[in-house]
Amino acid sequence: MGTTTRSRARLAAGAVATSAALALSACGGGDAGTAESGGEGDGVVTVWHYFTVDEQVAAMDAMAERFEAANDGVTVENVYVPYDQMNSKVISAAGAGEGPDVVLFNGGEAAALGLAGALAPLDEQWASYEDADQFPDSVLHEVDGSLYAVQGYVNLLGLWYNADILAEIGVEPPTTPDELEAAMAAAAEAGYQGITVSGLPQSQGEWQAYPWLTAEGFDYESPDAAPLEAALARARGWVENGWLSQQATTWDQTVPFQEFTGGGVAFAENGNWQLGAAAADADFEYGVVPMPLGDGGQVYLGGEGQAIGANSDDPDLAWEYLTGTFLDPEAQVQLAQDVGYIPARADAGEDEAVTSDELLAPFAQSVAELGATYPAPSIPPEAVADVQTTMGQAWSAALGGQQSPADAAQQALSAIEPALGG
Repeated sequence: MGTTTRSRARLAAGAVATSAALALSACGGGDAGTAESGGEGDGVVTVWHYFTVDEQVAAMDAMAERFEAANDGVTVENVYVPYDQMNSKVISAAGAGEGPDVVLFNGGEAAALGLAGALAPLDEQWASYEDADQFPDSVLHEVDGSLYAVQGYVNLLGLWYNADILAEIGVEPPTTPDELEAAMAAAAEAGYQGITVSGLPQSQGEWQAYPWLTAEGFDYESPDAAPLEAALARARGWVENGWLSQQATTWDQTVPFQEFTGGGVAFAENGNWQLGAAAADADFEYGVVPMPLGDGGQVYLGGEGQAIGANSDDPDLAWEYLTGTFLDPEAQVQLAQDVGYIPARADAGEDEAVTSDELLAPFAQSVAELGATYPAPSIPPEAVADVQTTMGQAWSAALGGQQSPADAAQQALSAIEPALGG
């Protein structure tokens, strides 16, 4: 069943000590420091980021050392900018003709930064990049036909399972929604909770709902009420059958995993950013498999986008930095081992260091097989926040029983169709 042992889990804790920092995007805090671009043609690559967790900061330092060692006379300056200030600082700096050579930011914000003129288009570099075919389209962020950012690694959802419970009830990790529901029913009969998810009425809820929406055939490009209602009805059934707590409507993605690591839950829909929490808190055998979505289901690929600032004084050197660090296969494998990031490159995801890791491998498999661009490209950039909130509200209302799945689906569609151009 691909389980991991307790001893191996304890060792993994050192590699990924803080789970919350690997969610859709990392949270920041502390001093913003000075955020200015280097001088013209000075051989300095300034890199803005919002990381504060030790492992992530160490990874940034390692990328700097890697590039400096390969390029005599070049210096990399990593500059911390608080997460909640990153977009405004990048945009305002661009407006003043300044800013970083390279910026790492919440990949879901690529459209906002691109439309604001804060990022440099990467079309020419990507067209001549010999390794471009190693990256799935789902990690390329285009705005109005131009490429503005690439994700060298991703964070995404998988299905965590309590192997002790599954062994007790005699089932294997599921591969389809029906198998999942049969396993949850068996777990409930044995006195356990079936699953934990986030049901918040906002973007986190939409992030967790998306796999189940797409598994039923829902698509933002051609939104239809029937598959949306079917997905909401399935999830509401989990609550009605006692497999999922109705408290899920108040849970972000941290609380349900805490419920899972408490030991009384068979499954958790959660991400690779929980590797450290599992290692530190779970006193049982556990494992991960790709989301059991059957045919057609997808999971969002979150994480940081890597881009060149609109006013980089040496965009060629900035591109060399990206290809020599975050887009490099060896660097991606190292980031997977050190931080728990999942490689975006196909060859890096197939590296033995990743495929032999029982926890990293299912996430890497999902990138190629289930990965979807976040946010959905068919949502106009200016409508992303409203659409995600609306869909999160529908997910939450159906889970909590405030609305029937049919009513929640119809109300959501009525709200988002104008924004989607319908």
